[in-house]
Amino acid sequence: MGRITFDLEDLRSFVTGVELGSFAKAAERLGRSTSAVSAHLKKLEQQVGVPILRKAGRGMVMTEAGETLLGYARRLLELNDEAAAAVRGLDLQGTVRLGLQEDFGETFLPQVLGSFARANPKVRIEARIARIARNAELIDWVLKGQLDLSLAWDGGLSTPFHQALGQRQLHWIASPGFALAPWREGDEPLPLVMFDAPCLMRSAATQALDRAGIPWRIAFSSRSLNGVWAAVSAGLGVTVRTAAGLPPGLSPLAPELLPVLGQLGVVLHRAEDQPSAAVQRLAQIVVERIET
Repeated sequence: MGRITFDLEDLRSFVTGVELGSFAKAAERLGRSTSAVSAHLKKLEQQVGVPILRKAGRGMVMTEAGETLLGYARRLLELNDEAAAAVRGLDLQGTVRLGLQEDFGETFLPQVLGSFARANPKVRIEARIARIARNAELIDWVLKGQLDLSLAWDGGLSTPFHQALGQRQLHWIASPGFALAPWREGDEPLPLVMFDAPCLMRSAATQALDRAGIPWRIAFSSRSLNGVWAAVSAGLGVTVRTAAGLPPGLSPLAPELLPVLGQLGVVLHRAEDQPSAAVQRLAQIVVERIET
């Protein structure tokens, strides 16, 4: 059997389509025609020798082979993009100060900063994770020039130089063993696990419950996201977050169980309109990772 050499553009079409949930959207994102993306997928299946996608209703889902290929494809593309960035960024120097929400700290932060640091070894990175004041703190640091970039939820506050990076769906999240019966039968108010006030997601939860006429109580409050996840994992109540950084073992509740929640925007704030080349490069990586 001959050696298989995958084309990175074929893999990029596959990965982008899966991550966006639509290969038509992938074609638009990549600046290609839908027929070109289809040709990439067909070529991959011919190389693999088995289907990597199958029809499910009006859409497509991955086969077992497709799921396996996806993991390797992501690694290959990440290494390719990191190599390209390293070659282009050999002369990048200086310091970049990045702030971000705790939701992105454990997963997004290592991926982005690890890739950036390997590609730009002469750039010093300083990262801050907002814990107490959260959104307001991140934005205040940018306005005061204490951060070059901050990745924050869209809570209405802004900075002169910012970029909206789309919306994230809010979910009711609980542990698998959380007892739903008492509050569904009206015997007890719904126990909530939340950040200390003020908190955008705490407000979204209580307002949605109030509109639906569902009694609630704060069963546990914390100043850190780890505290929230620990209390939810212990079955003390439900919380509201996006899927960003969701720990293993926790999952969103079925949508019909509790009132529908809205979405929360993600915004990248910059301290300057024309920052240094190092800041611009890190901002570009952040945007690319968030949008996919």
